[in-house]
Amino acid sequence: MRLWRSRAMSQCVLEPRPPGKRWLVAGLGNPGLPGTRHSVGMAVLGQLAKRLGVAESWARDQRCVADLALAPLGDAQLVLLRPRRLMNANGRSVARAVELFGLTAEEVYLVHDELDKPLGKLALKLGGSARGHNGVRSCISCLNSSAMPRLRVGIGRPTHPSAVQAYVLGRFSPEEQELLPPLLDQATDLLLDHIRARSQRPSSVP
Repeated sequence: MRLWRSRAMSQCVLEPRPPGKRWLVAGLGNPGLPGTRHSVGMAVLGQLAKRLGVAESWARDQRCVADLALAPLGDAQLVLLRPRRLMNANGRSVARAVELFGLTAEEVYLVHDELDKPLGKLALKLGGSARGHNGVRSCISCLNSSAMPRLRVGIGRPTHPSAVQAYVLGRFSPEEQELLPPLLDQATDLLLDHIRARSQRPSSVP
């Protein structure tokens, strides 16, 4: 089954580009660590896949070292990507997918955790610096561009700076987990609304 799905994904990549626009949405995180604060971007991708009806369509792509799922959105197509590399190397998976699907940095959305926003707060940032986030820094380096829109998902910051690493790699507390379902829904709404709006613009408009 895995071999068949890999071939199916390869065929999707090689097919002619659909008539509408194509966007890549990458959920940054660490593979094998679901439920941690640092991997909340991957949780958003999981919710996005459910909303688009492709939650059972994830396929491992060895060229990208990532899990991919393709989903229609009106006339557009979304390429959902969850890297299978560590956060610091997420950009290598994103850059390979950008190459395979013939995309530009402006057509790539990064979804990632944000220490400087409290849990439950979201912000859509259009390009700019990595702001200390290693996954975003990796993407900027590998794509040689900082133009990617980013959905920043607040996770809050611990009181003591020395506790940051353990905090981001730790799992959400039971109280925090109660806030996650509406947060993931809101993040999905924000992404889809923004992508729909951009998909309707002429190609020359950013």
